[in-house]
Amino acid sequence: MITPKHIAIIMDGNGRWASKRYLPRIQGHKKGIKAVREAVKNCNNLGVETLTLFAFSSENKNRSNNEVSLLFKLFLNVLKKETNKLNKYNVRLKIIGDMGLFPQEIQQAAIDAQTLLANNSGLTLVIAANYGGQWDIAQAAQKLAKQAVDGKINSDEINIESFEKYMSLADQPKVDLLIRTSGELRISNFLLWDIAYSELYFTDILWPDFNSTELDKAIVSFNNRDRRFGSRKDKAC
Repeated sequence: MITPKHIAIIMDGNGRWASKRYLPRIQGHKKGIKAVREAVKNCNNLGVETLTLFAFSSENKNRSNNEVSLLFKLFLNVLKKETNKLNKYNVRLKIIGDMGLFPQEIQQAAIDAQTLLANNSGLTLVIAANYGGQWDIAQAAQKLAKQAVDGKINSDEINIESFEKYMSLADQPKVDLLIRTSGELRISNFLLWDIAYSELYFTDILWPDFNSTELDKAIVSFNNRDRRFGSRKDKAC
């Protein structure tokens, strides 16, 4: 059984999980944090190198002010409470996205958490917060354009490899497996560049109910795929 080096997850269904139980949406998000803990623990135990979680998309800010405010508070609490646990298990933390949206207290907590865990050598946990795949490509283009304007790179040197260096996940392995929970069959502007040849796995399970059994199902499915990366493998006669 091959373990994917890099697993990315669109954690969808917290609100629906709460609604089915006649609970406030924030309770679904809180329950979802427990699923995050389990996913991190399981991926760490399996030897996954990188786990990227879609925590807060750039479109989520269009939700009600009350829900966005509660999500901000929850994010801050998680950063403060979970960092020491991650350190105990030798997990490195990387946060990607436009952090300028967040209050200064959250931005500082994010910096402090990443600094504390920077020298760990186990699983790299990537949290995508106020992140969008289109934003990621645009910010990479801006940085590359500045290099060209400053005369540090010629236009004929701009190619896939030089562009990729400015993407948020440039220092991580390619995404092998993308998982989306809750039954939705779309990417929702997540890691558009990085999932060019990823295997996609969709499940009806709502994120708060995603556990080690469901992760194992996704990895089994991954192992049953014929990954050709655009090439052709002719079968012997």
